[in-house]
Amino acid sequence: MNQRPSASYPPLHLGVRAHDFGVLPLEELLARVKHYGFTHVQLAVRKSFPDSVPNVEGLSPGTAQYFGNAFRRAGIHITVLGCYVNIIAPDPVQRAEALDSFAAHLRLARDFGASLVGTETGSVGAGYTKDNFTVEAYQAVVRAVRTMVDEAERFGATVGIEAGQNHPLHSAPLARKLLEAIPSNNLQIILDCANLMSPDNSARQAEVVAEALKLLGNRIAVVHLKDYKLDNGKIVIVPPGQGELDFRPILRYMKYERPHIHGILESTPESHMADSIAYLKQLYEEV
Repeated sequence: MNQRPSASYPPLHLGVRAHDFGVLPLEELLARVKHYGFTHVQLAVRKSFPDSVPNVEGLSPGTAQYFGNAFRRAGIHITVLGCYVNIIAPDPVQRAEALDSFAAHLRLARDFGASLVGTETGSVGAGYTKDNFTVEAYQAVVRAVRTMVDEAERFGATVGIEAGQNHPLHSAPLARKLLEAIPSNNLQIILDCANLMSPDNSARQAEVVAEALKLLGNRIAVVHLKDYKLDNGKIVIVPPGQGELDFRPILRYMKYERPHIHGILESTPESHMADSIAYLKQLYEEV
């Protein structure tokens, strides 16, 4: 790939998960986001504003417009509307409630000013279970995501699915398989390379990251940016720059192959934000 001087390329567009600041009054949250120079957020409104949205039934177009307008006035885009639900919960009632919650977020995405509603796939059991690695678990993901995408197509919204270890969708090849099973542009990928790492593949980190970028390519809508380290045989999530993840191929992809793509800082306490931002921006300039 022929690389022109860095000055020819846009700056790194960094955002943050709003709830990583904790539960704050709206104006204070907006001020914190702007203080760090973030241009966009991933907003899980029930996590950031539990009093305003105590349950999904309380989520209305008025709620969505209230928060959407506030972020717009502040010049902050809601890139991802976060909807943390278990779309393959083993209990059919809980699974139906999860899909209803996601559908409500899709219907209101435009009022929030977001085009993408994101989630991981969840688990067929409580916490870690080997049952997540079965064909049946993957098929349950396909059924659920197909329902979600059908709803997204009706409302002109996009479903963002994030792969992660210990979930049925735990690798880039499986994410690619899902895209092929549901051939709709209303289904996109939220890429988090730290989520793809395990004690078994950490030594092949470069291969895992390269595979994800190659297989998922232009179906990646957003990039989550967090780090990890291997501690006593277990993956521990840490802020960018504090672990073992080589961000250079990820940032190179963002800079040269997908200029202007949004990156979202994740799992980074405010005490580490300034250092992590500086670290990522410096690497971005170097690649």
